[in-house]
Amino acid sequence: MNIPLHISQIHESRFNQKPLIVRSPGRINLIGEHTDYNNGFVLPAATDKAVYITLSASTDATCHWFAADFSDEFTTTLDVLQPSPKNWPNYLLGIVEQFQKMGHSIPAFNCVVSGDVPAGGGMSSSAALECATGWGLANLFNIPLDKLTLTRMAQRSENEFVGLQCGIMDMFASAFGKHNEVIRLDCRSLAYEYFPLELGDYQIVLFDTGVKHSLASSEYNTRRQECEAGVALLQTLESDIHSLRDVSEEMLLTHQRKFDPLIFVRCLYVVQENERLLAACEDLKRGDLETFGQRMYGSHNGLRDMYEVSCKELDYLVSFTTTEKSVLGARMMGGGFGGCTINIIKADAVDDLFERIQKAYKIAMGLDLKMYKVSIEDGTSILSI
Repeated sequence: MNIPLHISQIHESRFNQKPLIVRSPGRINLIGEHTDYNNGFVLPAATDKAVYITLSASTDATCHWFAADFSDEFTTTLDVLQPSPKNWPNYLLGIVEQFQKMGHSIPAFNCVVSGDVPAGGGMSSSAALECATGWGLANLFNIPLDKLTLTRMAQRSENEFVGLQCGIMDMFASAFGKHNEVIRLDCRSLAYEYFPLELGDYQIVLFDTGVKHSLASSEYNTRRQECEAGVALLQTLESDIHSLRDVSEEMLLTHQRKFDPLIFVRCLYVVQENERLLAACEDLKRGDLETFGQRMYGSHNGLRDMYEVSCKELDYLVSFTTTEKSVLGARMMGGGFGGCTINIIKADAVDDLFERIQKAYKIAMGLDLKMYKVSIEDGTSILSI
């Protein structure tokens, strides 16, 4: 289905207006997990799976919004913004609130929302919707807005209105994505650099475990606290330590005896993951996908054994690929305790591998496995039909 054409037609039939159409992609992260809140590096990319929104000015003082995928309507005024129990409108309302805080009055508007970012697949459909809304409203109402400001307001929207204390990676990848390139983002300075991801005969594939264990949010907060405890100790021993970004593996090893063993290994994982990511970027410069893939496995091993945010379902899927010659690399992607693994697989072997791993996973875990084939595409943009 041509989603932009489909929702444009819905918009015209519902509101009798030709809309502005915006596309904003979901994201993947090739390597660099749990490094963002430690001021480290991440390596995301925008995908071909995206959120689409059509927008037009309302003819009255009321917003009329329609989620096409749920056949769900929502109406509101924009004078007093209140979170909705329906949840999906909150990603739009939060962006409106950010415009208001920046001193811009947003008139009532109509919109239709749809997309093909897999729900619950860990590809950040929420960030995509926020970026699409922000970029669309800026264009519709002639508000000056650059993409860095867009990503910051999308993050604040999620932090302040939706109530999720996420980092900036998801929004940044959605807004700044480039076709066949990954983004090395410095989460401290927001400096970024593109690196080519020339896959050749290979393809990026996500295997969706179909689970999200309840440990995810509580353990996420615990890991942040553990890292902060490590930083606090190092600040008493070394100068100019503000986060784990400022710490080397040598420094950690020098002070190992002063650490609680668990805190030490958590910090060591983060330091090693940053180093792994920087080395992986050099692999991409050389076109060395094989070594890059091995670093993905190294990342998963660290997340499983040192940071302890994996789960049996993720581990099973990654382990299955280690004996497959068609797979260059695999690891868990995202916060952990469920979600997807990200894999680089020989394109002509993907379907056969999926058939086998799907059957094995069903027997081992009693769960149905989903697969998403992903390509790397441009970030948030205005579309024309």
